[in-house]
Amino acid sequence: MKTVLFDYGNVVSLPQAPEDVARMAGGDPGFEERYWEVRLDFDRGSLDPAAYWSHVYGRPVGGPELDRVVALDVASWSRPNEETVAIVDELAGVGVPMALLSNMPVCVAEGIDALPFMRPIGPRFYSGRMGLVKPEPEIFHETVAWLGVAPGDLVFVDDRLENVAAAEQAGLAAVHFRDAAALREDLKALLG
Repeated sequence: MKTVLFDYGNVVSLPQAPEDVARMAGGDPGFEERYWEVRLDFDRGSLDPAAYWSHVYGRPVGGPELDRVVALDVASWSRPNEETVAIVDELAGVGVPMALLSNMPVCVAEGIDALPFMRPIGPRFYSGRMGLVKPEPEIFHETVAWLGVAPGDLVFVDDRLENVAAAEQAGLAAVHFRDAAALREDLKALLG
């Protein structure tokens, strides 16, 4: 039986809401650019939360302020895509194995792991714990090895075309996530 390997952000979760980003930005017009500028380094675990947020804000960030902004960041990624979650629940109901592979720093992963809608998906592979990020081929090879399945027995679902292409190059079946309706059709074709 094939295992469905989900990405998290913009697939299982909704994109960050503008009001959540605004709460983190605090009126700083350059916030979003700096948020994404070194995010892959944060996702990989090359930057710890204090170093990452100090870069984003352009000044040292620590203590209660750091705790607050990490909590806001987790909250900004905690809104479920209810239509995708319905597919996850349907797959769980018929016994389809599922796993998660997401570019995500450890501090955010800890918050995401506690969300009730994530229960059916496991095991979960986070870039921050692996020291690798998508679309690097090694992250797919390591995930396949940990799962103990053949690459062709995995159906990877991601919203980013470069990650889909990298998964396919690693031998996985891959689906470009556009919306839940298209995902349902794509999975029907691939899972039978």
